[in-house]
Amino acid sequence: MPKIKEKRMEEIRAMSNVFEWSDYNSSNPFPKGSWNAEIFRNANPIVLELACGKGEYSIGLGNFFPEKNFVGFDIKGNRMWVGANRALEEGINNVRFFRAYIDHLDQFFVENEIDEIWIIFPDPQLKKDRKKLTSPKFLELYRPLLKKGATINLKTDSPELYEFTKDVISKENLILHRDVSDVYRECPNDPKLSIKTYYEGMHLKRGRTIRFLSFSLD
Repeated sequence: MPKIKEKRMEEIRAMSNVFEWSDYNSSNPFPKGSWNAEIFRNANPIVLELACGKGEYSIGLGNFFPEKNFVGFDIKGNRMWVGANRALEEGINNVRFFRAYIDHLDQFFVENEIDEIWIIFPDPQLKKDRKKLTSPKFLELYRPLLKKGATINLKTDSPELYEFTKDVISKENLILHRDVSDVYRECPNDPKLSIKTYYEGMHLKRGRTIRFLSFSLD
């Protein structure tokens, strides 16, 4: 492990705005249901960013919506360190980060605890549909944790993931709120969609089109 990555992994374990979990069969489980009362210490809505990478979107949304709480989830601690460190330096108190596998999300939240989910440039998993974060398998994981009518937002440069998700929405009879086939052509002034991650910047330089979907499970 490169020294800088090793150093970051040590530092992230001591950061007050980061949780790290690897013992999924622990007899002392994570105190789910405590996000409002014990972690954020307010009653504000809880919003997740899944596969958050460096956390640019969690921080961007946190700045736009100080009346909401944001939790960035990812397993890549080296990347997460960037966002967590920035949040601490800038005093952004409504953003937290959680290093764990998304497959175990139900071990960290109770039913109806989550108000919204953002999925920003995830791995499109072109050969493994079940691993796509918008697959029926994952949607069923999210379903009990989401409040009724909660939205799931996908922003991606992958036409395959975009079309796959539209197909899932149709087949599963989900509620489609927004379908944007070209974010910067159709809605360049939308503040929520104008937040740019490191990887989005790379995609745009390569001339890739950015797409967006927003939908609800019920």
